[in-house]
Amino acid sequence: MSSSYHPPAGGLPVQTDLMTGRAVFTESYAVMPKGVMRDITASALPFWDGAKAWILARPLSGFAETFSQYLMELAPGGGSDRPETEAGVQSVLFVVAGSATLTLDGAAHPLEAGSYAYIPAASTWSLRNGDDTALRFHWIRKTYQAVAGLAAPDAFVTHERAAPLVAMPGTDDGWVTQRFVAPDDLRHDMHVNIVTFQPGNVIPFEETHVMEHGLFVLEGKAVYKLNRDWVEVEAGDFMWLRAFCPQACYAGGPGPFRYLLYKDVNRHARF
Repeated sequence: MSSSYHPPAGGLPVQTDLMTGRAVFTESYAVMPKGVMRDITASALPFWDGAKAWILARPLSGFAETFSQYLMELAPGGGSDRPETEAGVQSVLFVVAGSATLTLDGAAHPLEAGSYAYIPAASTWSLRNGDDTALRFHWIRKTYQAVAGLAAPDAFVTHERAAPLVAMPGTDDGWVTQRFVAPDDLRHDMHVNIVTFQPGNVIPFEETHVMEHGLFVLEGKAVYKLNRDWVEVEAGDFMWLRAFCPQACYAGGPGPFRYLLYKDVNRHARF
């Protein structure tokens, strides 16, 4: 499968553009269209140099509480030797543009568009853009919820090309998921997958479940059902869903509709 991955827009719209867009924040979901990811909405982070961070999701009481998701941009030479400042936090990195070197527990791993890295909470890591173009990647963070008797998951670095396409039943490969962690591997308490719909394919019921979601549209467009509303989304948009928000979609065309999906899994509800 050929792939493309939408990077952030950056910059600033011209003064003649209309202000009104598709951004919305409700009691159960938020939609951040690609046009809101501009330089004035980016953040700086401690111990990162040459970096911009669009913070797309962060724990909010009464909304989504389990994860944060950043869309990062590193200038040539930029990076960090101390990227994570909180103890007990695991990470997933997914590269959408450029190349870099990830040093993970002393081993160097080259990254390119489509690279995926799982970084356990106990790992030591650094990231550096040694190229002459910007590096853009997603950084998903979650406090690891350990369970007595279960070992912690291992670090790994892979590429989307190595992740098999798993078709949903009855869809004739029109709806497939690429899973980087086996669903029955209970060491993991989060999944970050890539979901692909061919034009005209659908989620044929309103999914309503305990898992929170971050959905970043990598490619294509669709109409997404979020709680009571139908919204149009396209490559570069981000959807943020709290637990139990009903959801479904119809994929548009002319090409595939693909998104990077976070969800929390494999743990009891906390009291």
